[in-house]
Amino acid sequence: MYRQYVCKSASRWNRSIKKNGKQSIGRTKGGLRTKIHVCCSSEKYAFVSCISAGNKNDATEVRKLIRSIKSQNKHYLLADRAYEDNETRKVSKEQGFVFVVPPKRNRKNPWEYDKAIYKRRKEVERYFRKLKRFRRIFTRYDKLDAIYISMIKLAMIFDATLM
Repeated sequence: MYRQYVCKSASRWNRSIKKNGKQSIGRTKGGLRTKIHVCCSSEKYAFVSCISAGNKNDATEVRKLIRSIKSQNKHYLLADRAYEDNETRKVSKEQGFVFVVPPKRNRKNPWEYDKAIYKRRKEVERYFRKLKRFRRIFTRYDKLDAIYISMIKLAMIFDATLM
């Protein structure tokens, strides 16, 4: 009883634990967040994915994904306005994609895009909705990126087997 309140700070045991890998968790207005970037062929199948911290720019991550894919045929790259910038357009054209992303409303020189094809972007949103059914992915219980990515891929495999 005598030594119960000698040290009023947190115990040193918890401070000695070191993280064993990268953690892509960024602080945003809504709290700690992680963004999942996925290239899908439809609402059923995804073939490349990566994650980034919630406070990082989306366009830099999607450029990494686009560079990892070579498109032999005419494939469309559908994304929302967060992925809209000149460098992403340039990279997607170099890789053989048709860039179907609407320009931001405040852009001085907006480009034309196929609105009928852009409506198919909802398939990607459906894929994310299916992925977020898994509570462990939605709430991000895992701190380390390697474990979190493996859980995302496991959910993708599980979801593909249900189709």
